[in-house]
Amino acid sequence: MLFNSLSFVVFLVIVLALYYLKLFSWTGKKRMLLLASYVFYGLWNPPLVILLWISTVVDWTAGKKLAVEENQKKRKMWLMLSMFVNLGFLAFFKYGDFILENFVALMNAFGVDFQARPMDIILPMGISFYTFQTMSYTIDMYKRKIEPARTFLDFALYVTFFPQLVAGPIVRAKELISQFYEEKKATTNQFIWGLFLLTIGLFQKVVMADTLLADTSDTVFGAGKILNGVDAWIGTIAFSGQIFFDFAGYSTCAIGIALMLGIILPDNFRYPYASLGFSDLWKRWHISLSSWLKDYLYIPLGGNRHGITRMYVALMLTMFLGGLWHGAAWTFIVWGGLHGTYLILERLQQQYLPFKITKWNGIFLAFITFSCVNITWVFFRAREFETAWNMIKSMFYLNQDGAKILQSFDIMKVSIVISLLFLCHWIMRNTSMKEVSLKTPTWVLGVVWAIMFFLIVIAQGSGEQFIYFQF
Repeated sequence: MLFNSLSFVVFLVIVLALYYLKLFSWTGKKRMLLLASYVFYGLWNPPLVILLWISTVVDWTAGKKLAVEENQKKRKMWLMLSMFVNLGFLAFFKYGDFILENFVALMNAFGVDFQARPMDIILPMGISFYTFQTMSYTIDMYKRKIEPARTFLDFALYVTFFPQLVAGPIVRAKELISQFYEEKKATTNQFIWGLFLLTIGLFQKVVMADTLLADTSDTVFGAGKILNGVDAWIGTIAFSGQIFFDFAGYSTCAIGIALMLGIILPDNFRYPYASLGFSDLWKRWHISLSSWLKDYLYIPLGGNRHGITRMYVALMLTMFLGGLWHGAAWTFIVWGGLHGTYLILERLQQQYLPFKITKWNGIFLAFITFSCVNITWVFFRAREFETAWNMIKSMFYLNQDGAKILQSFDIMKVSIVISLLFLCHWIMRNTSMKEVSLKTPTWVLGVVWAIMFFLIVIAQGSGEQFIYFQF
C-alpha cells in the first residue's frame, strides 16, 4: 500500500478512528496497530508477511536469551542465529540473482562454459530496512546496551510499525519500543502538525518528484544514446531532486503519520544539499542509515581508533557495503566507493590544506559538494555501466557530438526547481520546519497548506511507487 494512494487514505482514516475511539484498551490498540501493519504490508504480497513473522520470532527469542544468558559462547550463538536468519533472507531475496550472475561471469572468464537460469526472485518490499532494524535490537542486546522488550506484542509492533516499515527511518529499539509501554495519544497540536507533515510529504512526492522532475530524469537516463553536456547535467540534477523529494517525502509522511498517533520518529533528512562537505552530507542525508552504518559497521571495523590507514580502510568498506545495501548491482557499489573516496579526500584536505569556512565561502563549498554528489547519482540511477560512463563523459563535455533530446521548457523547469531547492536548503540548513512554523503567522501556514493540498489534487499522480521501496 502506498502513501500516495486513495486506498491508503481510507486505511489511515479507519486506523485513526479505531485508535481514538474508546473501544479498546492500550493493549487492544497495539494489537490493532500490529494487525493494521500486517494488512498494510500484506496487501502488496501476502505470502511475504511470513518473512516478517520469522524475523520477529527469531529476534524476540534471541533477545530474551541474550538478556539472561551469561555464558559468552552461548550469547554469541544466539547473536549469530539472529544475524544468520536476517542476513540470510537479505542475501537470498536481494542478492541471489546478483551472486548467480557474477558466478556465471567468473566461470566464463576462466573458460568454463557454464550457464544458469536466473532465479527471478521477488524482492520483498523494504527488506533492507526492517532487516537492519531488527538486527540492531539483537546486537544492542548482545552488547547489553538496552533492556529487552517487555512483551512480544511491543517487539512485534516495533518490527512492523506501518508508517516506517518499508522505507524507514530505521529506528533503534531504544527510540521506539519504550514508546509502546504506555498509552500514546497525540495532542491537538501534534495531530495537526502530523497532518501538516503528511501533506508536505505527499506534496514532495506527488508534485515535486513525480510531476515536475521524474519525466525529465527518465527521458535522459532512458534515452539509450550519447547526449550533449547540457542534457546530461539536466537529467542528472533532475534525478537528484527527484530522489530527494521522493525519499524525504516518504520520511516526512512516516513521521507525520506516527505523530498523529502520538508516536515520535527521528528526523531522516536535514537539508542535505546544503552540506559543507561529505562528512556533513552523511549527517544530513538518510540519517538513520548513516548512523546505523557508523555504529554497527564503521566503529566495529576500527573506526578512527587504530591509525589513519585502518580508518581509511574501515571508511571505504563501510561505504562499499552502504552502496551494496542500496541495490544488487555493481553501479551501486561504485556509488558507495565514490562516496568513500570523497570522504577520504576530504579528510586529507582537512589534514594538509585546512581552511576556515565562512558565510562567504560556505555557499560555494555547498555548491561544490552538491555538484560532486550529482556525479555519484549517475551511477545510482543508471541501469548499466555503459550508460553511466557515457553520462559522465557528456557531463564533462567529452562527447562532442552528443544528441539533444530535451526541450527548452524542460531545461528551464528543472533548472528553476533545483536552484530553488538548493537555495532553500542553504537558507534552512541551521533551522527546521518546526522552528520556522513557530515564527510564521497562522494564516500564512493555512494558505501554504491549502496551496499544497490543491496542487496534490490537481497533479493527479499515477500512484508511482516510492524509489526506496526497491531497497
